[in-house]
Amino acid sequence: MTGDIQQPQQPRGRRLSSWTTRRWLRVGVGASLVVLTLLGLTGAWVMARSQAISNNLTDVRSPSLSTAFRLETALVNQETGIRGYGLTGTEEFLAPYRQGLADQKAHTRSLRELLHGDTSRLHDLTSVQKAVDRWREEVAEPVAAEPAGTPSPQKAERLTNGKATFDKVRAALENQQERLRADRVQARADLQSTVTLRNWVFSAIALLIAALAALVFEGLRRGINRPLERLGADARIISAGDFDHPITPTGPADLRRLSGEIESMRHRLVRELAFAEEARLRLDAQAADLKRSNAELEQFAYVASHDLQEPLRKVSSFTQLLQRRYGGQLDERADQYIDFAVDGANRMQILISDLLNFSRVGRVHNAHQSIDLNKTLKESLSALSVAVEETGATITHDPLPTLVADPSQMSMLWQNLIGNAVKFHRPDEIPKIHITAGQEAGLWRFTVTDNGIGIPPEYAEKIFVIFQRLHTKDTYSGSGIGLAMCKKIVEFHGGTITIDPDYRDGARIVFTLAPEPPQIPGPSAIPEHSRTEAEQAR
Repeated sequence: MTGDIQQPQQPRGRRLSSWTTRRWLRVGVGASLVVLTLLGLTGAWVMARSQAISNNLTDVRSPSLSTAFRLETALVNQETGIRGYGLTGTEEFLAPYRQGLADQKAHTRSLRELLHGDTSRLHDLTSVQKAVDRWREEVAEPVAAEPAGTPSPQKAERLTNGKATFDKVRAALENQQERLRADRVQARADLQSTVTLRNWVFSAIALLIAALAALVFEGLRRGINRPLERLGADARIISAGDFDHPITPTGPADLRRLSGEIESMRHRLVRELAFAEEARLRLDAQAADLKRSNAELEQFAYVASHDLQEPLRKVSSFTQLLQRRYGGQLDERADQYIDFAVDGANRMQILISDLLNFSRVGRVHNAHQSIDLNKTLKESLSALSVAVEETGATITHDPLPTLVADPSQMSMLWQNLIGNAVKFHRPDEIPKIHITAGQEAGLWRFTVTDNGIGIPPEYAEKIFVIFQRLHTKDTYSGSGIGLAMCKKIVEFHGGTITIDPDYRDGARIVFTLAPEPPQIPGPSAIPEHSRTEAEQAR
């Protein structure tokens, strides 16, 4: 399988866009903002237009018409007052006239303010004012200037001629009011049409916003969600174990690049898995070879240790007979040679015995049962009673737990650890040994602490290797198998063993044991006849 990424073939005539997700989002957001801005401006213009027409209707057209009516009332009051004064000569009739003059000025001023900028309506007001000025000049002022009292024929004649003049005032007022009324009706019609337009515009804005939202949603679904869902589906298929399933790049350019990178990772993963599978097969073959080799070595050690017992026993027996019978009869050098032979034979027997015990760990001693370590420790101390009494050692311990283990192996573990602590004591001190036990992370943690010569930290690993010694056989006896056997026993029971490098007042061995062994291997495939022969040879 090659590492090249095979891009899927696209349909003929279809060309993938080079736009990335960010670019699509920018363009989409920009277009949406432009559309929303135009819609907002249109809505603002319609609102401003309707507000302006409403203000013109309420602040100008309606007040102008009502003020024109009040102006007409003021002029009628003037004409009524002049007519009453002219017909009766009573001065009280001039009061409505003078009040009408004041009201006329006020209403005229109000109309000019309301109609500011409206040339046509100001022209109508000017026409009314001219008609009123002519009537006042020809009729009202002359009549009002006559002295009060009995009416005169001149007053009556002026009033009769002034009726036609005031009718012109009425006509001007009626013309002004009609146009103001028409302006108000037109303003109402404009307001109604603007409100209708506003409703349509805002309905269109709502529809456009809904359409824009639907367009954006569909664009996101097709451009982002669907490619991501497809990529996620492909990834789930691959994660489920189908590593040959290809990933098809879809969507914007950056998502296609992401799909290509994941596809490249898939190809690399396939290569790594193929390599790992090949390595696993090789490791399995090597493990099988190693297992067969270990079984053969265990069988060799087991049989050889038994087969060597008899010749060594003969060598030891005859050298001891030679020493007893001929000791002192030969020269000093011969006696020394005989001593060397006896000592070597004895040490070889001890070494073979220890090697035999080491080979039996996990193979012969495999009777797991619930045991009380307090009882096992007591039995081990009984086996070490001679060494303990000779050194005067003091051995204390915390309450020890009950767990599932092999009793013989636990006994060998305690004997080796306590025996080493007693053996490697300081010449000028009585050995003091203390054992602790406590639970830690689902395991039982034990410590064996002494006040002996200690173990340098640099030898923390070496001391657990078989046949490794830190002292010569002349200084301390032993075969160098004890701690190696302890390590094998502890690991067989699912634990680890080491020394505490921070302890300086002697040595502290720390080891752990599982409440139950992780698995109980069966005995090695040693032929039964070989085992029987070896036992008989012992």
